[in-house]
Amino acid sequence: LVNNYIPLYGLQLAFKQFSYQKGINQSPWIGLKNFKFLFASNDAFIMVRNTLLYNIIWIIIGVIFGVAVAILFNEILNKTVQKFYQTAILLPYLMSMVVVAYLVYAFLATDTGLINNAIVKGLLGKEEGIAWYMESKYWPFILTFVQQWKQIGFGMLLYLSSLLGIDKSYYEAAMLDGATKWQQIRMITVPLLKPTIIMLTILNMGQIFRSDFGLFFQVPMNQGALLSATQTIDTYVYTALLVNNNFGMSAAASFLQSVVGFIFIVGANALVRKMDKNSSLF
Repeated sequence: LVNNYIPLYGLQLAFKQFSYQKGINQSPWIGLKNFKFLFASNDAFIMVRNTLLYNIIWIIIGVIFGVAVAILFNEILNKTVQKFYQTAILLPYLMSMVVVAYLVYAFLATDTGLINNAIVKGLLGKEEGIAWYMESKYWPFILTFVQQWKQIGFGMLLYLSSLLGIDKSYYEAAMLDGATKWQQIRMITVPLLKPTIIMLTILNMGQIFRSDFGLFFQVPMNQGALLSATQTIDTYVYTALLVNNNFGMSAAASFLQSVVGFIFIVGANALVRKMDKNSSLF
């Protein structure tokens, strides 16, 4: 009630010219004008493209790595070792993005970064390091690596919880029939994880028009040269607010993201229901 329903009252800001003096109720209605700024910029295509493509790729990669790590983790029999790896994998998820940004900088700094000093100059023998924060072509891979490194622990726990609920008798019967470990994973584990995979994928579709602000703003250090690879809807709105100080624009962007996310969830669920009714959410 407090987190999800009471804040709905503020959605009207998306359709008003907000004034501090008049307050929310007395501020004048301006229709859809607050939505225009999202598409009036020359960067509109870039920020929408980046937001959608990053999320689509990360959903696919997240499922693959999340399931793979959960299966590997489930094979560890030693409880002490299991706790150690669980802590090590989950620790990045608990880190502040500010800390992550400085860790990334420690690796990528042009003069003092570990990669430039130890690999580019040391192993490869080049005189000059790579200007990571000036070349946008590297950042789709850097952001993908950082995002997966930070989120894989949480994703692993979600799939691991489903793995622990699988009846061990399935694997015992498969071993009696001479099934290899790979065959057990392919024929038993993955099919039984399918409902969890579908459910999490559908829910992730609701965030497909949003982005992790800290990841796209703090990790690249807000470098203008990288905007073609790091500009998303959230970072664009934040930058626009610094200039215009217009809460209506921010509310409009958030409202649009929620509507698009809702459409994607309903559409994905309808597609799943058409293919396999028992796997759909509703």
